[in-house]
Amino acid sequence: MTTTLRPAEPLRQNPDGTRSCRYRVCVNSRPVGAIHLGTHPVFGDAVARITSLHIEEPDRRRGRATVAALAAEEVVRSWGCRRVEVTVPADAGPALRLATALGYVVRSRGMEKPLGDTPPALPEGSRARPMTDAEFGPWLARGEEGYARDWTERGVPEDEARAKAARDHAVLLPGGRTTEGMLFSVLEHEGTPVGTLWLSVGGERGHVFDVEADAAHRGRGHGRSLMLLAEAQTVAAGGRVLGLNVFAGNTPAERLYASLGYATTWYAMYKALL
Repeated sequence: MTTTLRPAEPLRQNPDGTRSCRYRVCVNSRPVGAIHLGTHPVFGDAVARITSLHIEEPDRRRGRATVAALAAEEVVRSWGCRRVEVTVPADAGPALRLATALGYVVRSRGMEKPLGDTPPALPEGSRARPMTDAEFGPWLARGEEGYARDWTERGVPEDEARAKAARDHAVLLPGGRTTEGMLFSVLEHEGTPVGTLWLSVGGERGHVFDVEADAAHRGRGHGRSLMLLAEAQTVAAGGRVLGLNVFAGNTPAERLYASLGYATTWYAMYKALL
C-alpha cells in the first residue's frame, strides 16, 4: 500500500504573507486523514509549519502518520523551506513520540498553573517594587540580547533570531515600561535588588515573559520568590491561571516550575531540512 499526499485546495497566499495548503492523506487513493502545511508568520518562507496532522482511527498505528509527515517535508522542501516546526500538545503522547522519532527537537515548552484566591506571600526579608525608568532601558537591552541568544542556541540563524527578538519586544511593548497590561518588577531582599520580573496580566490569565534572579544572587531561592510574586500579582489582577514558556535545556528553571506545581501543556519542536 502507498501513502501519499494529495492537495485538497490550491496553494493559498494568506493576508499575513504566509503560504499554506491542506492535503488529504491517501492510501492507494483512499483518503485516510489530512495534513495542513504553511510557512511561518515570523520566520518567513524559509521555515514551514505543520499546523495539523490527523489520521482517521481505523488507519492509525499503521505508519500512515509517519509517511505523511515525511511526505510533508518533501513538499515544504519544494517550497524552498530549510526548517520545519510543529507544536505538540503535552497530552498527545503518540504525536510527541512520532515527532521525536522523525528527528524533531524540543525547543521550548509551555507550562501553566491554576491559582487560588489568596495571593502567596513573599519570604521574610523580600519585597517587590516597580522597575524604574532608569532600570528599564538596560534591562530591556539585556533581555532582548539574551532572548535572541536563546533562539540562536536552538536552531535559529543569528540574523533571524535577532530580528525576532526585536520584533517580539516591539509588538509586546509598544508603550515601553508603561504598556497596558504589563508589570515590570524588581525583587529586593533585605534592601538589595536580587532579580526582575516581567508579567502580563489581563482577564483570567497571567503570563510570565521573563523572570531572572541576578547572577550574583542565584542559588538562594530568589527565583522561587519571583515566581511567588508573579502568582501574587496575577491573583491581585483577577487572574486564575498563570502560564509561561521555558526553553529546553534550562533544567534549573524546569525543576523550579515543576516544584511549584506548573504542568506542561505543549511542546514547540523543530527540525532542520537537509
